[in-house]
Amino acid sequence: MKRFIPFLSSDPVVAVLRLQGIIASGGAGARLSDAGLAPLIEKAFRRGKPKAVALILNSPGGSPVQSSLIAARIRRLADERKIPVVAFVEDVAASGGYWLASAADEIYADGNSIVGSIGVISAGFGFDEFIARQGVERRVYTAGRSKSMLDPFKPENPEDVARLRQLQDQIHASFIDQVKARRGAKLSDDEDLFTGEFWVGERAKAIGLVDGIGHMVPVMKARFGEKTRFVTYKQRRPFLSRFGAALGGAAIGSLEERVAYARFGL
Repeated sequence: MKRFIPFLSSDPVVAVLRLQGIIASGGAGARLSDAGLAPLIEKAFRRGKPKAVALILNSPGGSPVQSSLIAARIRRLADERKIPVVAFVEDVAASGGYWLASAADEIYADGNSIVGSIGVISAGFGFDEFIARQGVERRVYTAGRSKSMLDPFKPENPEDVARLRQLQDQIHASFIDQVKARRGAKLSDDEDLFTGEFWVGERAKAIGLVDGIGHMVPVMKARFGEKTRFVTYKQRRPFLSRFGAALGGAAIGSLEERVAYARFGL
């Protein structure tokens, strides 16, 4: 009731954005994308005059473009509204997941959280020998010599691999620039910092990837008081999956997500 009475102060509010899952623009199942998160991010910063926005992060990464867009949106609103952003890592904030964490002014992790993997990866399969054994002939017609680059049904071409690595290097450089711009002098000079290596808890703190070991509720209450209220914003699961009715596409999406987390032993 007191929040409606002008001369009584309201309890401080912290808006909580839960960012969990693979970062991608589409596909089955839950995905973190700029388009999907935009309404939640806007609400978190604009509703109820929050003292801070807390990001609860649990992501093994994904699309560098979506990671960049989401992080940029968070920073734009934080600067516009002059609201501090604090990230809290649960199981993992790796690769694109750490890109999202870098949007925060401060980053905290659990002592067992996995953090880092500042690098770029591309993976696939080669089926050329398999289809040859099955007596299948691959026929491809292009206008433009690079249109069939990295075709999994053709033998690997060293020129294609070299071109892919050039693209990866550009994205990697952009990722490094983002981390340096946001973390600045907090970063150590560890030679493995930008190699794709990842670390746990205290070691991540020692090299400057996180600011401290801590959990959201006690950290935020220590900062804003015991009466701090938390308002959570998170994506809703697809309607059918809430009733266990996820079908083929969602099942494949779930498998893809499990593989992404498995890279970090999770």
